[in-house]
Amino acid sequence: QVQLVESGGGLVQPGGSLRLSCAASGFTFQYYTIGWFRQAPGKEREEVSCIRSSGSSTYYIDAVKGRFTISRDNAKNTVYLQMNSLKPEDTAVYYCATAQFFSTRCNGVDWGKGTLVTVSS
Repeated sequence: QVQLVESGGGLVQPGGSLRLSCAASGFTFQYYTIGWFRQAPGKEREEVSCIRSSGSSTYYIDAVKGRFTISRDNAKNTVYLQMNSLKPEDTAVYYCATAQFFSTRCNGVDWGKGTLVTVSS
């Protein structure tokens, strides 16, 4: 079965950095677009970023452009989200998922359980 396991979340001060990892198994990882999504308290889940199977095409929502970088290592079946210059509004549970790519956005299909990122002083 498809399994995605996020890690790397935690408490960080504003302006700090975290790198999230998404370890995948149970499917042919290199064929899939993978996305990162987040859900803040009281808000709906939103897409954050996604990366095509080749790793050459990426998408970011405006709120994280210039601060977050998505990457993948197909040999390790892992996708990363490097988050820099973190802001309190980045606080959320972050999820990775296999994704459908629609030119400029991604929809999650199979989901991990999430990792909590808290940005606070």
